[in-house]
Amino acid sequence: MNRRAFVTLLSATVLPFAAPARQPNKVYRIGVLEQTSAAVHNTYFDAFRQGLREQGFVEKQNLVIEYRSADDQPERYPGLAAELVRLNVDVILTRGTPAVLAVKNATMTIPVVMAAIGDPLAAVTGLEPRGNVTGLSVFNSELEGKRIELIRDVVPGLRRIGALYNMGNPIFAFRWKELEKVAQLLGIEADLLDVRRSQDLELVFETATHRHVDALVVSADGILQANRKHIAELAVAHSLPAIYTSKEFIHAGGLISYGASYQELYYRSSTYVAKILKGAKPADLPVEEPTRFELVINLKTAKTLGLQIPDQLLSLADEVIE
Repeated sequence: MNRRAFVTLLSATVLPFAAPARQPNKVYRIGVLEQTSAAVHNTYFDAFRQGLREQGFVEKQNLVIEYRSADDQPERYPGLAAELVRLNVDVILTRGTPAVLAVKNATMTIPVVMAAIGDPLAAVTGLEPRGNVTGLSVFNSELEGKRIELIRDVVPGLRRIGALYNMGNPIFAFRWKELEKVAQLLGIEADLLDVRRSQDLELVFETATHRHVDALVVSADGILQANRKHIAELAVAHSLPAIYTSKEFIHAGGLISYGASYQELYYRSSTYVAKILKGAKPADLPVEEPTRFELVINLKTAKTLGLQIPDQLLSLADEVIE
């Protein structure tokens, strides 16, 4: 079965799962498991809250949100997931493969909504889905190729590109194959730069410089996301233009990003949560793909790197940091 079919049919492989009907006057409890604090995460999380309000779920009226942050330490996910399960929340919202794995291992009965996950085929199939997980995917097979094209517009004469991936994360094997294929079609050599620990970063950037890499594609998972500021700083220090998968890297000093709009994904995830609180079964809510993508450019970083961003690219940007 291909990935697109799997995204549509993920919820079909289930054991019986009974979702309670919405009860009048009940105060519902949503557990949230995130990588960062609510303060750091406020843009996306506010979109989630707004969507819930539109669906009739309002904090301090009929809703309590139990927010748990791993504080950029993915190893904390299992303990925090177990804590939310002990609180007997009505549904758990989370994002990213490591967090989803932790929640899925902690419960097979509490509904789980993924605000975003890189590849539900790799992450959820390995967990033997039993009908309590649904939500949204950021998977799109064309994104890696689009990122190469965008960074090539910024770096004329691009001959060699490095892929900063954590190959210990199952989603990146497929992304690497896609990047290799597109790079070959464009006549660009591709180098895999595997980062599995924070301590690997300095060596990886030295390796990229030694291999005469002209630019980077930096993907996001727990490790890379937690080190986004350090990665952006290393890219500038090594004079390496880089394109990232989310604008969180750009706000941390990165050059350019292109990827799914997480603000929209969190807003859409509120619809999944609301439907479940009203009695829908997660198994009846198929995993959906992103519909909106964002291009974000940091002109301050471009100036530091001595790069001129083409006017045409600037006109396409959803956000420009000056």
